[in-house]
Amino acid sequence: MAMRFGKLDLNLLVALDALLTERSVSLAADRLCLSQSATSSALGRLRDYFGDDLLVVRGRQMVLTARAEELVDPVRAVLEQVRQTIAVAPQFDPATSDRQIRLMASDYSTEVLVARVINELAVVAPNMRFEIQPMNDHPVDLIERNQIDLLLTIDFAISADHPSQILFEDDHVVVGWDQNPIMQQPMTKQVYFEAGHVTSRFGKSRIPAFEDAFQRRQKQGRRVEIVAPTFLSVPRLIIGNHRIATMHRRMAERMVQIHPLLTHELPFDIPPIREALQWHITNNNDAALRWVIERLAAHAKTEVPAHTPKVVPIDPMVREGVRDDLTAVYRGRGKP
Repeated sequence: MAMRFGKLDLNLLVALDALLTERSVSLAADRLCLSQSATSSALGRLRDYFGDDLLVVRGRQMVLTARAEELVDPVRAVLEQVRQTIAVAPQFDPATSDRQIRLMASDYSTEVLVARVINELAVVAPNMRFEIQPMNDHPVDLIERNQIDLLLTIDFAISADHPSQILFEDDHVVVGWDQNPIMQQPMTKQVYFEAGHVTSRFGKSRIPAFEDAFQRRQKQGRRVEIVAPTFLSVPRLIIGNHRIATMHRRMAERMVQIHPLLTHELPFDIPPIREALQWHITNNNDAALRWVIERLAAHAKTEVPAHTPKVVPIDPMVREGVRDDLTAVYRGRGKP
């Protein structure tokens, strides 16, 4: 399909450059990999457009008209600019790049991975900028509309239509105030389910955290007394009372260092979560984005919990049921 600027077929600029350089229809045809008749036709259309012969025969050779001489450098400059901006991918240099990366991630992911990576990138890429957006109800839609560059979320929430990469797995532990009598005794299923709980849900759809969605599928229900708006708000809501929370292990290990909290292993099996990074398929060859993805993946491998996560056997039907529930919510088809 011809691209036009005014009445000029922009594809003719390539032919014009060859004709002005070679000053020969046959040589220009060879350069363009066209027949002589097609190249002659292109010259005819160029003459019509510019209202000038451009090349005229003198003796045994063709020479440029005055108008053609004026066009040599501008046409070459235009094509070179196109080549540099479109045909050749710009080199990415983190030391000089001022690229902004828009990342959607939960406060959990930001706490256990993203913050550290961005802080370290500031040393090698001091001019790069990052915008971290909170999770919303339909994160994949923002990827589809190119409103975010990267999505870091549970693997249930990503789309099969775009590239993705699993960064890490995490399991869960029970967390409570260090003065809470519940935390001073063995954590049995009876103790767990008799306690009051704090959990997190997000967005207008009240999307549940994975552990909350999993619990809803169990035969034995728990008493949720507080629904928090973020993962990071949970610790303050279990300090000074007898409530407990089920928290990601990586998050819990950080929270016990800065809050008066204790942890217990869960008294039942719950499958681990998998955090995945996703980007739009059209950005697959974006050098800056690939560099950030590689840095996040590399740090995820080194960021391991202080205690070995519990590997739990789990009924595949239960896990797939939770997957279906959460996928339905993230894709806007209902609530679990």
